Amino acid sequence: MSTATHGPPRFAVLGKPIGHSLSPVMQGAALRARGIDATYRAIEVESDQVERTMRELAGSGGGGNVTVPHKGVAAAALDVRTPEVERTGACNTFWSEGGRLHGDNTDIAGFRAALARLLPSGIRGERTLMLGAGGAARAALVALVDDGAREVVVVNRSVDRARRLVDRLGGNVARVGSLGSLHGADFRLLVQATSLGLRADDPLPVSLDDLGAIGGVLDLVYGPSGTALVRAARERGVPALDGREMLVQQGAAAFRRWFGDPVPVDAMRAALAVARP
Repeated sequence: MSTATHGPPRFAVLGKPIGHSLSPVMQGAALRARGIDATYRAIEVESDQVERTMRELAGSGGGGNVTVPHKGVAAAALDVRTPEVERTGACNTFWSEGGRLHGDNTDIAGFRAALARLLPSGIRGERTLMLGAGGAARAALVALVDDGAREVVVVNRSVDRARRLVDRLGGNVARVGSLGSLHGADFRLLVQATSLGLRADDPLPVSLDDLGAIGGVLDLVYGPSGTALVRAARERGVPALDGREMLVQQGAAAFRRWFGDPVPVDAMRAALAVARP
């Protein structure tokens, strides 16, 4: 990463909405733990402001993260893309090297680490139901396919978008489905990769009563006391995690891109444990 010439490097997470983001809390704790003089904040941007904001931050010697709904726009803005960005078409981490804007998708590693915590036995040979077809879903599908899932059924409000995701990344493992056709179906894993749950009044993305046996629920968004879906799963005795663990793991991978090892993961996780969106 290049170094700043005027003032401390500036980092930020870009998205819309962004007020719920805990990335500033987490990355701020990491910066303090390492004694690094830099700032990290949340910036709400429209899609046509993403590239300019990324380049301004990177030009300060900093960089940042990108969240819903701008990961695809961020990927298109890059000068240099990692294989993970090329594969998914989504970027969640950016920085500058040699005056060029670089980007990575650390969501893949973050999803894989969160899944390992939820289901230590893994997903090989198992069925997964995934809700959503955006940037987070792309990372999740890559990890699920690479880790040997037997089948991934993708359900999305836009069937065309789900089909494009499956065609691009699903190999012979993923297929497009509808909730109406899955009544009573069993899945080892339910992945919630839509934005539902960011707001307290959001409806449940799916009724667990309409499905069969579910081995675990991984909701990629997070709320003050878990999301409504996570609470519903736990009430039924189903292991469930919200998006905080994935946030920690993708954030740790991003921090490593910016500053190298060691990454103060314990400090990041501790900051999230007491934080409220």
